[in-house]
Amino acid sequence: MFILTFLLVGLRNHQWLKETAIPQKLHAIFAEYGTRLYRYQARFRMPREQLELLKKESHTLEDNFREILFLTEQMDMLKALLRDMKDGTYDDSRSGPRDVTRDQDSTEVPDEEMFDLVHYVLKKLREDQVQMADYALKSAGASIVESETSESYTNNKTKLYWHGIGFLNHEMPPDIILQPDVHPGKCWAFPGSQGHILIRLARKIIPMSVTMEHISEKVSPSGNISSAPKEFSVHGLMKRCEGEEIFLGRFIYNKTEPTIQTFDLQREISESLLCVRLKILSNWGHPHYTCLYRFRVHGIPSDHT
Repeated sequence: MFILTFLLVGLRNHQWLKETAIPQKLHAIFAEYGTRLYRYQARFRMPREQLELLKKESHTLEDNFREILFLTEQMDMLKALLRDMKDGTYDDSRSGPRDVTRDQDSTEVPDEEMFDLVHYVLKKLREDQVQMADYALKSAGASIVESETSESYTNNKTKLYWHGIGFLNHEMPPDIILQPDVHPGKCWAFPGSQGHILIRLARKIIPMSVTMEHISEKVSPSGNISSAPKEFSVHGLMKRCEGEEIFLGRFIYNKTEPTIQTFDLQREISESLLCVRLKILSNWGHPHYTCLYRFRVHGIPSDHT
């Protein structure tokens, strides 16, 4: 009897709860709390790799700031030197640091002269050091035959994640080596120390030389360039980027020499080529991957022969 009475009272209370808005309010409160808790926890789920990347970016900004200060000092010294040269008092045999503050108190170099000088320096910096046409330049029409190219190096640390799912990859495509924008990290990487890439040139040429470019250790975020290519060979393909390859030369990119190195081909050919295969045979010691920044092909266009 007691149990039956208890069940009847519970049933009536349950009916009253259903008729009120209390359960709905509780559900809304718990839902809002769960959303806030998820957002709060998401703040602490940033991968350690992203934190390390932020630290590296911070160091890069600091280095850039120091470089700006250094360049500012160099500009002051350049102004003082120009004044001396203009007045005919410059002595190349002098040694020791100059008193830039004292020099700044003297007659200033006219703004027009300073502008012309800076314009000249910037023009020299922008000029192509190789001074030869690049027929492997993407903007000129060259491209990569990806079906005949090594696979790119996959690095999960370069991905962005959303709820643990990688959805955006920052890996560079192979045709990055056909572009002049050479900055740290903007390179094509492939696994290991050996790989190959097939380049369809902008036009048919009789190849004469090639140029390999890499960044220097001074600007490398890691402080070394062990992923730079070391030994490599160049081969030409006569017909439609397929068929028998013609050996054109084997070379060594020396990481201690200037970052842009040009090599004359070791075999001369009389027929024009449309495609060139670059084979990387070794790197400078990186155990996981090799990075290529820029590769150029120079020669004589077929309509000039």
